[in-house]
Amino acid sequence: MRIEVILLVLLIGAPAANAADCTAPAAPQVDWQRCYMDGRDFVGHGLAGARLRETSFQRSDLSGADLGRVDAYRGRFISAAMRGARLEDGVFSEADFTKADLSGASLVRADLRRAKFYHASLRGADLTGAKTLGAELLGADLSGARWTDGQRICAEGSLGQCN
Repeated sequence: MRIEVILLVLLIGAPAANAADCTAPAAPQVDWQRCYMDGRDFVGHGLAGARLRETSFQRSDLSGADLGRVDAYRGRFISAAMRGARLEDGVFSEADFTKADLSGASLVRADLRRAKFYHASLRGADLTGAKTLGAELLGADLSGARWTDGQRICAEGSLGQCN
């Protein structure tokens, strides 16, 4: 009986395998799944390969940050400053970029399926090879952006679609 109780206590008190550490410093391959990083400054930080699934970065500054190869499925980047950020080869499917500033950002080969870009700025962004099936671009400013085909540059005043 005593051994069973000790084992039960150990199992209940044991941390879950692969648990996210929301207090870990910003670094490549950090595990911030389901964390709240709202309103924080990550300017120029390297987060390449990080696990950011369902993490919130509302009103955070990620300008110039390296988000290459991150898994940010269902991430929330609402009103985030992401000017010049690098999101190459990242998974951002179902992410919310409502009112985010992605001016000059590189989204080359990013998975943006079913992502929301309501009234976001993608001015001068590079979307070469990005997967955009089901992405919502209502009111998104695509002026000067390089479209997914890697050839077409969206005309000035392109809102919600690349003209």
